[in-house]
Amino acid sequence: MSYRPLYVFNTLSGEKELFTPIVEGRVGMYVCGPTVYSDVHLGNCRTFVSFDMIYRYLLHLGYKVRYVRNITDVGHLVGDTDTGAEDKIGRIARLERIEPMEVVQKYSNGFHEVMALLNALNPSIEPSATGHIIEQIEMVQKIIDNGFAYETNGSVYFDTLKYAEQTGQYGKLSGRVIDELINESRDNLKNQGEKRHPSDFALWIKADESHLMRWPSKWSVGFPGWHLECSAMSTKYLGTTFDIHGGGQDLKFPHHENEIAQNHGACLSNPVKYWLHGNMLLMNGKKMSKSDGNSILPMELISGNNDIFKEAFSPMTLRFFMMQSHYRSTLDITYDALKAAEKGFSKIKDAYNLIPRLKKAPGSQPVKINQTILSEIEGMYEDMGNDFNTPKALARIFELVSIVNIYHNNPQQEEGLNEESIRLLSSAFDTFVSDVMGIRLKDDILTDGENYTEGLMDIILELRAKARENKDWPTSDLIRDKLSEMNIQVKDGKDGVTWSTGK
Repeated sequence: MSYRPLYVFNTLSGEKELFTPIVEGRVGMYVCGPTVYSDVHLGNCRTFVSFDMIYRYLLHLGYKVRYVRNITDVGHLVGDTDTGAEDKIGRIARLERIEPMEVVQKYSNGFHEVMALLNALNPSIEPSATGHIIEQIEMVQKIIDNGFAYETNGSVYFDTLKYAEQTGQYGKLSGRVIDELINESRDNLKNQGEKRHPSDFALWIKADESHLMRWPSKWSVGFPGWHLECSAMSTKYLGTTFDIHGGGQDLKFPHHENEIAQNHGACLSNPVKYWLHGNMLLMNGKKMSKSDGNSILPMELISGNNDIFKEAFSPMTLRFFMMQSHYRSTLDITYDALKAAEKGFSKIKDAYNLIPRLKKAPGSQPVKINQTILSEIEGMYEDMGNDFNTPKALARIFELVSIVNIYHNNPQQEEGLNEESIRLLSSAFDTFVSDVMGIRLKDDILTDGENYTEGLMDIILELRAKARENKDWPTSDLIRDKLSEMNIQVKDGKDGVTWSTGK
């Protein structure tokens, strides 16, 4: 089977490369998931939505994808360090006087609820760090056996200098200067405690009596380092070398750099063929920060219950907003930008709802407009194949929106639209907006798998039409106003009554 060409920007090489999976027709993809000690924030959501789009496009191209996205529920210490700090989940459990797994369950549930609202597909596997302690202990032993780790007072550390000297790889992903690391004077190590070098990182940490989450090992009763879980779980489910590893650019160092080191230390091979990193989400031009008051949770934005934005924005408006920017570009979320996205998304939905109502031209011969539509569709494949360029693909969707509006407003045009044109238009919206970008175009009401929205609206508009025929203007206006309160707009035009959702 042949696949459409796809070029991805590989952080490891710093270049766009033709995507060729290790096993033909199959893709293994690992994305670093949330540390579940608090509500997922919008910056994380952007990363997960971006890789959901990537997952969707790979599926659309026909690949069989195993998508692994982990849950970090132990080992991620406050301050992202590996010494002298509490576990983030353990700290919350201690403060609230509950079990650590209660913290994990609460925020895992919240994470899944937000992902569902944003229409993200579930991963193929969602493993947790605590569910893979045995695999992590085994990986530590392999790294020790291969000479890339050492044990001190019950804790085990990765020897970064030895790895850098033997492979020349440490720092390649993140652009860190290895020479500075190697040449750093050992005279400065007297205050580094158990580590031989300040850049060494923990694989296994001995726990004191106050640590709530700990497991027995041959070195001590302790817990794994934060970086270890992703190496162990990606290797277990995707093999020693797999196709794609994704995450936010903030994870390039130290997390992903240390993953590469660990995998090489255990398996003596590089773990990933293509490293993909999404960029950060700003708010009002600044980095999001709770301490500065420049922070908002997804549910606060969706519900409107916040002091930053003037009104609520729907989950699909938020997802559309994210798709308007390339996943590797910085994105600034502001009120004006969200309003513009809301308006643009509404135009797309309105056009999509008009497609079934377009007047078909007589006859069944292809007409000139077919080629224009086909050209835009082919262009969208080129855009998506160029490192998932969703903003360019959306620009082509708006070209199709213009075609829909032209032919809806001027049905008397001689050229007209034949049945094939209408099918192509509908397919373009369904494929690229709904299936690939994951933006729902229908606000469906589902009961036992059936969609009743269209039927209910037909009944309501029929009742309104009868009220107008009977000159019962108060009832007609009441129906229109009540629908407007529900964010449904009714438009009376020369060709009949249409309705759409969105502000």
